[in-house]
Amino acid sequence: MNAARSSPTPTPTSYKDAPTRSVSVRGVDFVYRQLGPQDGVPLILLNHLAAVLDNWDPRVVDGLATRRRVITFDNRGVGASGGSTPDTIEAMARDAVLFIRALGLDRVDLLGLSMGGFIAQVIAAEEPQLVRRLILAGTGPAGGPGIDKVTALTLRDTLKGALTRQDPKQFLFFTDTESGRRAGRALLERLKERTEDRDKAISLSSFRAQLKAIRRWGLQPPADLSRIAHPVLVANGESDRMVPSENTFDLAARLPRGELAPLYPDAGHGGIFQYHDEFVATALEFLQSPA
Repeated sequence: MNAARSSPTPTPTSYKDAPTRSVSVRGVDFVYRQLGPQDGVPLILLNHLAAVLDNWDPRVVDGLATRRRVITFDNRGVGASGGSTPDTIEAMARDAVLFIRALGLDRVDLLGLSMGGFIAQVIAAEEPQLVRRLILAGTGPAGGPGIDKVTALTLRDTLKGALTRQDPKQFLFFTDTESGRRAGRALLERLKERTEDRDKAISLSSFRAQLKAIRRWGLQPPADLSRIAHPVLVANGESDRMVPSENTFDLAARLPRGELAPLYPDAGHGGIFQYHDEFVATALEFLQSPA
């Protein structure tokens, strides 16, 4: 892997070809990939439960990177990043801020998916000057309905996946309809497009820490979302089982500058992957709109 300060390499044209690099964050190496134009405010992607670099839909990353510098990374202890994964969302947010600053960035946009959306909310509230705009997808506020049930649902569907020899994302991220099953299979095929320099899978200890952090987030008192004064785009599928879609409406209503994207029909937690073309267009329009 190349260090962040190594000699420049040609700019990749697609996420499947983006080199995996690393940067030292207080003595711990965090791995990341980036692509897209180097000017403008970078867009940092914050990942979902159990996800590593290879779990971002290349159609979403490539689409966003046509206009924006996009950076994906593994937080502490996840995938090939060093250290131990913390078991609170707040600690994950602090690590993400340290990573962003280690890249020499002082102004970013954030796209947080599911657990990444929890982290994005904390970053925006605690480091408001660091953030310009946020996109929150398939996520909800602290104490949101159903979030404390994510652990049980995840373990149940992971077991179901093992028994049926299917990827649990098929059940967790997509509806149990013909179009939902088809969209799930299509995503799983896209996630295989990168064949070299693939990331390490998440460890069991890191997975457990993330589950504990999500449950704590779900059991917290309702957050004061008025602290987040940034423009925020909120997106989801209409039938999210993991973070129930009612949380999407709640976020958009309680955020002072929240904007609700039309919920994707016959779509669940992976709505932005199922409707990747529509999501990318909406996200780019939001990120490029005047303040």
